[in-house]
Amino acid sequence: MSATGHIAAAAAELVVEEGMEYAQAKRKAAQALGRRGGRPGELPSNEQLEDAVREHIAIFHAETQPAELLALRQLALQWMLRLTGFRPHLSGAAWRGTATRRSSLHIDLYCDDPKGAEISLLNLGVNFDVGTLDRPGESPLDVLTVATPVPALDGEHVTIHLLVRDLDELRGALRPDARGRSWRGDTPALQRLLESKEAA
Repeated sequence: MSATGHIAAAAAELVVEEGMEYAQAKRKAAQALGRRGGRPGELPSNEQLEDAVREHIAIFHAETQPAELLALRQLALQWMLRLTGFRPHLSGAAWRGTATRRSSLHIDLYCDDPKGAEISLLNLGVNFDVGTLDRPGESPLDVLTVATPVPALDGEHVTIHLLVRDLDELRGALRPDARGRSWRGDTPALQRLLESKEAA
């Protein structure tokens, strides 16, 4: 196995077992394996890490992960329907099919007014934290974070990150990855995905 393959495998365990985000998991795995991970090509791509995550799930969580993924997608749909005015798109592990009960939900909101989403949550009586997400070469994103219990996951709390994006970013929202798969999907796409799973 290549050096990046070893890092991907170690990072995948952190993602699945600890709910760690990809970037953090790659850095931590590289450090644990004695690699700084600072040079281009030294860390696995997100696609490589996702492959390793799928492999880890197949080996260790094949029986439990599908139901956990379904519960998270259903929760995401509930929130997307509540926030439909902000053109929500599900991204991250829940959209890509690798989420487990340790995963957070990531929902992109595309807003004319960046404060609109905060006002909407306040009107809904939702408690949330406000943070930012740095983006190299771009302005930081506001992130509204909510935690909610999920009965289907034995009442465990799931963290939901609402990423407040500018409306102009919607044009590139469905840009595919190197393999032709989208990184996110809107509400109708998620509904179709859930319906197809139920039909199967």
